[in-house]
Amino acid sequence: MNSPQIGLVAIGRNEGKHLEACLNSVIGQVNNIVYSVIGQVNNIVYVDSGSTDDSVNTAKSLGVEVVNLDLSIPFTAARSRNAGLERLLQINPQVEFVQFVDGDCAIVDGWLASASQVLQTNSTVAVVCGRRRERFPEQSIYNKLCDIEWQTPIGEAKYCGGDALMRVEALQQVGGFNPRLIAGEEPELCVRLRQHNWQILRIDQEMTLHDAQMFSFGQWWKRSLRSGHAYAEGNWLHGKAPEYHWVKETRSIWLWGLLLPAIALILVPMTRGISLLVVLAGYLLITYKTYKYYYKNRNFPRQDALLYAFFCVLAKFPQMFGQVKFYLGRWQGKQQQLIEYKN
Repeated sequence: MNSPQIGLVAIGRNEGKHLEACLNSVIGQVNNIVYSVIGQVNNIVYVDSGSTDDSVNTAKSLGVEVVNLDLSIPFTAARSRNAGLERLLQINPQVEFVQFVDGDCAIVDGWLASASQVLQTNSTVAVVCGRRRERFPEQSIYNKLCDIEWQTPIGEAKYCGGDALMRVEALQQVGGFNPRLIAGEEPELCVRLRQHNWQILRIDQEMTLHDAQMFSFGQWWKRSLRSGHAYAEGNWLHGKAPEYHWVKETRSIWLWGLLLPAIALILVPMTRGISLLVVLAGYLLITYKTYKYYYKNRNFPRQDALLYAFFCVLAKFPQMFGQVKFYLGRWQGKQQQLIEYKN
């Protein structure tokens, strides 16, 4: 079996030292694989979304091809990835697989070789992803929550995240990422891939180290608001049969984030406050059921399961605001702007 031609697209803005670590983690892996096929070729592209730090100079100093996005067009991660892939294929049209990675992540040694072998031996698989770990989970409960979130089941999956090795043929078939999406662009892409009978596979292999740098409740709130926006837009695009994309999640957000508390408040005069106690009991029950699922079914440590369950329920409120933000934007006909949680 011939070695595949692999390229890499990293995206970011003002990632500084994280970007340097990201690019250094992949330069050897990509070039070593490519070298065995066509000689020394740098198949790495960095797409910058208006950085004001030394990100662009850092990438250039490492010999990486840089794409500077047009500042007059709203930035999205989806737009960045499309631009990176386009430039990558201009440099080397023979690239078969492309690794996408965010600039705040570093790729684990050996990941590209393992993941590319999976794509080589499974012609119906379009996307391979692995274990994403939080680099500093002990620094805050919010970093810890990210680390717990990354612990997803192994095997065939419905969606992937921003770090994944993808088959170029499959991406071209579905037209790449949707550049208008400000969040949830990877799951939306996976919906279209699966509609074309491609598979998404998550393997039990270390893939990337991520640094969320999330130290405040406000950052967590913004990140949760963004996820609510993503759920709303995904449901808007693919909520009908047979996908029902994020329909369940969207209904849950409106139920727990708005409908039940509103009803409880309206009924306070008639129930003398009992309605508030009933709804509170409902929140406690759903928190317990979520905890039980992750502790019993997913084998999370008890403390992790409890922490994650509590914040899953609490997230319904910022996610509800994210839903409202999406629908207001639709009604006003505005292109939504990025919701960034990093300082």
